[in-house]
Amino acid sequence: MGNNKIIGDKIRSIRESKQLIIEEVAERSGLSIEQIERIEGNVDFPSLAPLIKIARVLGVRLGTFLDDQSELGPVICRKKDSNETNSIGFTNNSSQARKHMEYHSLSQDKSGRHMEPFLIDVSQSEEGVDFVLSTHEGEEFIYVLEGIIEINYGKNTYILEEGDSIYYDSIVAHHVHAAAESTAKILGVVYTPY
Repeated sequence: MGNNKIIGDKIRSIRESKQLIIEEVAERSGLSIEQIERIEGNVDFPSLAPLIKIARVLGVRLGTFLDDQSELGPVICRKKDSNETNSIGFTNNSSQARKHMEYHSLSQDKSGRHMEPFLIDVSQSEEGVDFVLSTHEGEEFIYVLEGIIEINYGKNTYILEEGDSIYYDSIVAHHVHAAAESTAKILGVVYTPY
C-alpha cells in the first residue's frame, strides 16, 4: 500500500498548490467530495478512471501521481529490481472496495511521458459481483500474459486468453477483470491526453 499513500499525498499537494478546494475538484471532475477525501486520505484504492479525472482537473498527466524521479532519457525497468514498493493497488469498481488489481509501473522514473505501461496482477473476481463500468479520455492496450481476462466494453463482452490482446478507446464504458474463478497477469498500457 506504500504507493497508494504516495498517490493520495501527491493529489492533495498538487490540489493545494493550485489553491483548489476539494469541492471544486469534485464539481469539475464529476466525483463526489467523499470520494476525493477518501483518495487523498489513502482510505480507498481508486480505479484509474477517477485518477484520470482528477489529473485532468489539476492540469497534470496521470503519471504525475506515479512519478518517482525525473529521468529525461530512456528508462530501463529490470525484472530483478521490481518489488512491492513499485506496486499500486486499485479497486475493481464493484460495490466492495477491495483491491482487484495490483499495478507494477514500468515507467515511473520517466518524466514527461504520455503512456503509462504496467504489469498488472488481476485478482480472482467474486461470484455475483456487478461491475461498474468506467470511462475516461484516452486509449488502452492490454496483452494477456497469463490466465483469462474478461473485458466488458460498451454492450459487448470479450474473453482474452494468454497471448491475446485488445486496443480500445477508453471513452467507451469498460471494465477489465479476471474471468470466473481465475487470476491473470496482463501488460497494460494507458494513454491519456493532457
